[in-house]
Amino acid sequence: MTVGIDSVEIKRIKELINKERFLERVFSEDEIKEFTLRNNKPEHIAAAFAGKEAFSKALGTGISGFKLKEISLLHLENGKPYLKFSGNALSIVNEKGLSFDVSVTHTDLLATVIVIAF
Repeated sequence: MTVGIDSVEIKRIKELINKERFLERVFSEDEIKEFTLRNNKPEHIAAAFAGKEAFSKALGTGISGFKLKEISLLHLENGKPYLKFSGNALSIVNEKGLSFDVSVTHTDLLATVIVIAF
C-alpha cells in the first residue's frame, strides 16, 4: 500500500481557468462535463488537479509516462470520489495491478486530495 497527497491553492486555479485551453490540456472530457454540472466551481477544479498529483505520488513515479488528462477525478452519484484512467495511465495501473481509494476536502483557500494505492 502507498499513499499520495497533494494540496492546490484555489486562487491559483481561478487564475488558470481563464487561460487559453487550460482545462482542455489538463482535464479529461468526463472531468470537464462534471465541472460544468458543478457550475465550474474553482474548488472542484482544484481538487481534480490535486487528485492527479496525489495519484502520481501514490504511484511513486511522479508525472512520468502518462498525461495529466489520462487521470480523471470523478464522483459517484452519492458524491464519493474515484479515479478513472485512460491511455498510458490505464496501462500502468493495470500492469501494477493497483486499486485506489480517494478522499477530497477543500476550504476557501486549499483543495486537498489523498490517494491510497493498494
